Amino acid sequence: METPNVYLNKKPSSKGAFITGWVISGLCILFLLFDAIMKIILNHYSVEGSVQLGWPAEHIQGLGITLLIATILYAIPRTAVLGGVLICCYLGGAVAIMVRVNAPFYFPIIMGILIWVSLYLRIPAIKSIFPFVKN
Repeated sequence: METPNVYLNKKPSSKGAFITGWVISGLCILFLLFDAIMKIILNHYSVEGSVQLGWPAEHIQGLGITLLIATILYAIPRTAVLGGVLICCYLGGAVAIMVRVNAPFYFPIIMGILIWVSLYLRIPAIKSIFPFVKN
C-alpha cells in the first residue's frame, strides 16, 4: 500500500486567490520585519514595550534575530511553511506573555491566522491538508 503524498497536489490556486495570498503575506512580512529590526537595533520604544511585558532588556536582540530568521523563511516560497510554523510558535509565546501580564492578546492571534490564510491561498498542497469543502 502506498502512502499518499499531499505535497504532490500541484493543482494551482485561482489567480485571485494566489494574488490575495501574496498581498496578505506581504503585509505580514512588512510588519514582522519592522518588529524584528526594531528589536535588533534596540529601538527605545521596542525595548520599553518588551521590558513592560517582562522581558529582560539583554534578551530583546535575540528575540529580534529569532523573528527575523522566521520571517525570512516565511518570505521564501520553498521554506514558507516552515517559516509560518516558526512565526506561529513565536506568536504563541507572545500570547502567553500577554496573558501573563493581563494585556490584550488578540493581535498575535489575528497575525497567526493571517499567516496561515496567506499560506492556504498561496500553496496548493496546504489545501490538501485542510480540505474545506462546500456542502
